[in-house]
Amino acid sequence: MSTIRVMIFEPGSGMRTGGAELLGIVPATPGAWVWADFDTVERGEERKLLQSHFGLQLLAVQDAQRERHPPKHELFGDTLFLLLRELSDPELGSDDPRFTHVAIFAAEKFLVTRRNRPSPSIEETWKSSTVEQLERGPAHIVYRISRAIVDRYTPLVLSMEERLGTLEDRMFEAPSDRILEELADYNRILKKLRRTFTYQHGMMQQVARGDEGVLVLFDDHEFNDIYENMERLASLCQLNQELAVDLLNTYLSVSAHRLNQIMRVLTIATVIFLPLGLLAGVYGMNFEYMPELSWRYSYFVVVGTMLGVALTLITIFKIKKWL
Repeated sequence: MSTIRVMIFEPGSGMRTGGAELLGIVPATPGAWVWADFDTVERGEERKLLQSHFGLQLLAVQDAQRERHPPKHELFGDTLFLLLRELSDPELGSDDPRFTHVAIFAAEKFLVTRRNRPSPSIEETWKSSTVEQLERGPAHIVYRISRAIVDRYTPLVLSMEERLGTLEDRMFEAPSDRILEELADYNRILKKLRRTFTYQHGMMQQVARGDEGVLVLFDDHEFNDIYENMERLASLCQLNQELAVDLLNTYLSVSAHRLNQIMRVLTIATVIFLPLGLLAGVYGMNFEYMPELSWRYSYFVVVGTMLGVALTLITIFKIKKWL
């Protein structure tokens, strides 16, 4: 269901909310500003509203509407454009993580947010914003949305770290193909997360450092906070991915070692039974003239020879520590 909701804030008058009918109303009062939130609005209509009411650049709007676009930041005149990836489901699972692309346009008098599916970060910020927070302007709301987006990754990354530790213990206690599959899944998921963190970490670094005058209206301490949290998550993700790769290699090495052990036992058994089979084959031939067959003790001699050969081979293998 597509929705457009608008929040207008005026110092001294508080805030009022409504729908698309409030678009285009920007109070002239100093400190007043408008927050417009677009949720799964038809693209053509959305593009027209964003350009006509907020004067946004067509290229920026097109980037915001793309389903697959890496996180980015760009400055269009006095308007900052941020494109972020929000984690749709922070629960740990074997499926690839799903992302919601959140586009943010921020200027002195307005804030525009848009996405193609529900955004818990925007919803939480919209519902919890107080007059005191709104008084700090659109920049502070951008910070709160961005911080909420970053915080949604934390439980997933930490749970993966804990799960990898559990798999490491199980790998030696009860190795199974399921562990290998799970490690491969985590390695793939961590690659995707790491790529997302790399994009957003670099973007927040540029914003936090104030490149291109972005921080004229923005609190550098707030964006430094987001940058540091994203840097920490990027580092954790890299460490977890390296751990997953190490565990994969270790599992394959352990499996290869177990296979070698099995093959060694089977080879030793084959070597022991080979001469026994030879003796049994020779004396099992039904020739009419075999003098040994008429000897009273021939059976006991052959069986004793077999036991002697087997014990000799086992002793040699033990001396060489092959058993």
